[in-house]
Amino acid sequence: MTDPKNGHVLIEKAGGVLILTLNRPEKKNALTREMYRALGDAIDGANDDRDVRCVLIQANGDMFTAGNDLADFAAVNAGDPEAKKAQAEGNPLLTALGRAKTPLVAAVQGRAVGVGVTMLLHCDLVFVAEDALLTTPFVNLALLPEAASSILLPARIGHARAFSMFVLGEAIDGRKAEAWGIANAALPAGEVQARALAAAQAVAAKPPASVAITKSLMRDPAGLARRMAEEGQHFIAQLKSDEAKEAFAAFAEKRAPDFSKVA
Repeated sequence: MTDPKNGHVLIEKAGGVLILTLNRPEKKNALTREMYRALGDAIDGANDDRDVRCVLIQANGDMFTAGNDLADFAAVNAGDPEAKKAQAEGNPLLTALGRAKTPLVAAVQGRAVGVGVTMLLHCDLVFVAEDALLTTPFVNLALLPEAASSILLPARIGHARAFSMFVLGEAIDGRKAEAWGIANAALPAGEVQARALAAAQAVAAKPPASVAITKSLMRDPAGLARRMAEEGQHFIAQLKSDEAKEAFAAFAEKRAPDFSKVA
């Protein structure tokens, strides 16, 4: 079914698997506040739904997601009251990912940008296309990592690799994502969603209590929540900065940013 308030997220339940499909391909699945809310509500709802034993996150079109819709960031930087209020309330998807009790599986094709990568660090199984490109260009936009990725990514791939992705904006393809441990497998693009669905169905067929306890023992929700709160405070402050203003202006004007005169 389609979320009644947001046709950009498709929601389907079948055989114990809740399938969440990003459905804004004409905008490269850039995530709006409404999409974050729909995804967060669905993941939270799965925690108490006995008919859901695994959640699969995937996307329509040739790109997983271009990340956050930059119009939302620009609105905060410009002082829009509603945008500032929404930013201060936090991101419902990120908090839902941090406290998720239900196993999460992701299928990634094309580009995954920003939150499109950091959400994968909360997934228990990840399948990517061999030619997928994963980037976390937060610093390029004068912003900061989120979703507790400042601890999760270095823990997964090491400090030097994580710093390169965060600060230099280094893109890695699907094969490297597998080699570095971000993904379970890199596959031809046409096979990714089927493989991820099969994995989600396999998880759903396992004894649910055993699976849930195993996942809980592998995670530290309280620690993730603390780091997300810390990241969020810095993120909001940086979003209002002169650095961010210059970064967004440069992006809109299709030029290289100049931070040399920013105090």
